[in-house]
Parts: sequence; C-alpha cells; structure tokens
Amino acid sequence: MIYYEDEQHDEFSTAVIEPRKIDDSYVYDRRGLFRAVSRFFWYRIIATPLAFLYVKLSLRQHTVGREKLSSFRKKGIYLYGNHTQAVGDPLTPNVFCFPKRVSFIVHPNNVSMPVLGRINPSLGAIPLPDTREAYRNFVDCVHGRITTGGAVVIYPEAHIWPYYTKIRNFPDGSFGYPCKDGAPVFCFVNTYQKRGNAKKPRMTTYIDGPFYPDMELPLAKRRKNLRDEVYAAMCKRAENSDVEVIRYIRKESAGDKSPVESENA
Repeated sequence: MIYYEDEQHDEFSTAVIEPRKIDDSYVYDRRGLFRAVSRFFWYRIIATPLAFLYVKLSLRQHTVGREKLSSFRKKGIYLYGNHTQAVGDPLTPNVFCFPKRVSFIVHPNNVSMPVLGRINPSLGAIPLPDTREAYRNFVDCVHGRITTGGAVVIYPEAHIWPYYTKIRNFPDGSFGYPCKDGAPVFCFVNTYQKRGNAKKPRMTTYIDGPFYPDMELPLAKRRKNLRDEVYAAMCKRAENSDVEVIRYIRKESAGDKSPVESENA
C-alpha cells in the first residue's frame, strides 16, 4: 500500500536527480548533420527496437484504438496520458505511434543525468524551461515538432504513481499548447488486467480522440473545456483496469499512519 496526501503533488518515483537549470542558454533543437545523424541513431536504431521489446515482452502491452491515429500520420498531434510507469511511459507512445516521431514534455531531471541526460534530447525529451527567456525557445520547439508532423506527449498528472488504476485530478495548464495552435488532441490510458497466475498484470492502452479546442472561446475557457473533455474520456477508460497491484490510500483515512509506506498489495 501507498499512503498519499496530495494527488497532484505527491511523487513516488525513487530516482534522486539534481535538475539542471533550463535557461536561455539551453539549445532545444540543435542543427547540423552530426546532430541529425545522432538523433536518428539513438531514436531509430537504438531506442525504437528496445521500446518494442520492453513494452511487448515486459509489460505485455496491447493497444485498443490505434486506428484513430491513422488519419494523422503526417499531421502533428498532442497526446495526453496517465503517468504510471517509470520506464514504460517514455516507451509506450513510441510503439503505438510508430512510425511517427514522438517527443515528450519533461521535467529538467530528464536532461540532467550524467550520460542519459545527454541522450534523452535525441529521444524526444523537451525539458520545461526555468526562466522567462527560455520559455520562448521552449514554445518554438514544441510548435516546431507539431508543424513537422510529430507527436508531442504530455503527462498532465506530472508525477509517477506506479500501477495506479484511476486518473488523478490535473490542472488545465498543459492544455494551453493545443489551445493556441489548434492542433488535434488525443488521450491514452494505460490500464491493467490480470494475467493468469503471473505477478505482473497485462497492460492495455486505450486511445481516444481527436479532441479539438473551440478556438472561438477565450483562451482560459477554451483550455478548461478541452481539459474537461479529455479528463472525462480518460476516467471512463480507467474503469477497464481489473487488478490493483498497489493500493493507494489517502493519508487522512489511514488512521494514525503518517509515513508513506509501500508494499505490494
């Protein structure tokens, strides 16, 4: 069991990383032949085959609704998903979106690791900016990935809750991107099902969409409406989980137990 206090801010990832500061000196899109070859090598030669192997063999993942993406192979899209796998979440969208190139809006932690931090940008990591000056470069990068036909993945819950089977309440801030450029939005929900006598469940990913922002509404209302539509679709799909690997209990309902405790349920 895991006891939590705040579903929007509690983090249960075990990684401890000192994030670098993403300021105006950070280069989001490096140009040149060497960078292009490097991106192709890490993304297509190394990461894509490994993603398929891990997702299919370890998570036993199956996708429902992948055909909804077929009309958007050459058009940029945003994808919003639930955040329940430390390793699987950066990999699964690459599998069901293939051959579309996938990018991820991520915490600066993801580009701060000694070795992997240098590779992750080639794998699609777009770190959130820390300064106002860097924000323009960040927005230009996200918009560039959309205009060139890529997929930009956002985990609006922000924090990893391993194997959580519900959708946590999340704010509408991350929906500002599609609400400004009008790009289509899809959501995906990773659900978990019993798999015989195996300890690990099977993962089934449900895809819904497209959803479009109402560009006639003011930005704040536009963003809220889009968020609410996506959130409702995700909550409905989350009901397809039939196994609870880890039980999450709000701390105030857990008696006198105050520390976070975790064990397999």
